Amino acid sequence: MFDKLIIKSKSDLINAVNEFGFVPFFENSIEGFSIEEHIDPSCWWHSDTGAWSAWEWKGPVIRETGCAYGKFFEKKACYISREWFADFANYRRDGYDFDARYDDGLAPYKDKQLYELVSGNAPVLSKTLKQLGNYKKGGNKGFDTMINRLQAQCYVVISDFVYMKNKNGEPYGWGVAEYSTPEVFMGNSFTDKVYSRSPEESYERLLAHFCRLLPDASISQIKRFLQ
Repeated sequence: MFDKLIIKSKSDLINAVNEFGFVPFFENSIEGFSIEEHIDPSCWWHSDTGAWSAWEWKGPVIRETGCAYGKFFEKKACYISREWFADFANYRRDGYDFDARYDDGLAPYKDKQLYELVSGNAPVLSKTLKQLGNYKKGGNKGFDTMINRLQAQCYVVISDFVYMKNKNGEPYGWGVAEYSTPEVFMGNSFTDKVYSRSPEESYERLLAHFCRLLPDASISQIKRFLQ
């Protein structure tokens, strides 16, 4: 399935997210399972303009599909469709909402502090989040580690990329990540489904889907990737 993918436009990427459900951004431990390996080189890097098309598509793809985006696999970014994200979050959360995870001693207090900052201010830009939590030199440490862990556990997603504007109202620089919780970002389409199955049932659904999606990958490769 995935091996036939060719991405030449934002529309191609949107179709891939909707069709395959899981579309990793960068090359990873499963050969051929990434945008990087299936994108037309002219859409990865424009040497004449210095533009990175695939990077510029991130925000629009999230907004137009409503998909989850974040560092979900091997500390690398991936798009996950709304259709599949509830099962994926249920599996990664092991059936716990964050408060229950913390109450059972499965999450450190610093993660709780950051999660509550995201949850209470969502959607919130990363730069604002760092200011609110005093994550700066001489202040609180470990922001990147914690925000990546909260993404891997599916308690936090990137809901958009926002470009800063100069005095003339023109966007500049890289898009700044906007964080949210799936509960806020996806609403009832997520909250009504995320715990509707057991984590084990969600895992079996994910495993079967990945086996169809990646017929050349071994079961052990897929299981390691899903961890």
